[in-house]
Amino acid sequence: MALLVEYDGRAFCGWQSQPHAASVQDALEEALATVAAGPVRTHCAGRTDTGVHATGQWVHFDDPAGRSPKAWVLGSNANLPDTVRVLHAQAVPEDFHARHSATARRYRYLVTDTAVAPALYRGLVTWRRGTLDAGRMHGAAQLLIGEQDFSSFRAASCQSSTPWRRVDTISVTRSGPLVCVDITANAFLHHMVRNIAGALLAIGTGERDAEWLGRLLACRDRRQGAETAPPDGLYLVAVSYPGRFALAAPPRPFLFPG
Repeated sequence: MALLVEYDGRAFCGWQSQPHAASVQDALEEALATVAAGPVRTHCAGRTDTGVHATGQWVHFDDPAGRSPKAWVLGSNANLPDTVRVLHAQAVPEDFHARHSATARRYRYLVTDTAVAPALYRGLVTWRRGTLDAGRMHGAAQLLIGEQDFSSFRAASCQSSTPWRRVDTISVTRSGPLVCVDITANAFLHHMVRNIAGALLAIGTGERDAEWLGRLLACRDRRQGAETAPPDGLYLVAVSYPGRFALAAPPRPFLFPG
């Protein structure tokens, strides 16, 4: 069974179960276990970090109870905290794996540069003082497209065996007070999106010139990069899979521009 899940990351230490804090995985598995009347182990498409949100996270599990997709949606949501919701459920072939079957993942990073930090969207967007030049950020971001060594945007704690990733698309657009960084890649290194966002914010504020991003990419040294952007404005919005799985498209969140 595959589930499409959204969650507010502010309430959790991230997706993955941890012994010291509440995780999205724990909350979801507890709810599924209630529906199944037995333990359920889940696997997700992307292990989001503390404070990172999702509007299009895919999860799969082996159905131990033979419930209908509707029963999994309604039953799970009845037992989940308000910060997590199952949007959709569907049966998938046994060879489907939420993580290993994925061909690409799409993240969005939302920033506002209003004169005053927002009260209503606190924790849901990142606030940056000073006007951001979205056009300059977008132009610089195009240097990241393609299969490249992203060591300069990789957290020191990253456990990936290789720093090479393929960025398919990246854009920076403005919609009123919101600046949106939208990036799709085959996979991401630990903190890669937040480190890219931090570099683009430095360019948007004029702290760095646009050409600096290319030099940063080429030097393959995270220590030369900008500050890691906060998790507040980061969302996992979509995951791509081969067409044969026929997974439902995630809905469009009202907060997102464009």
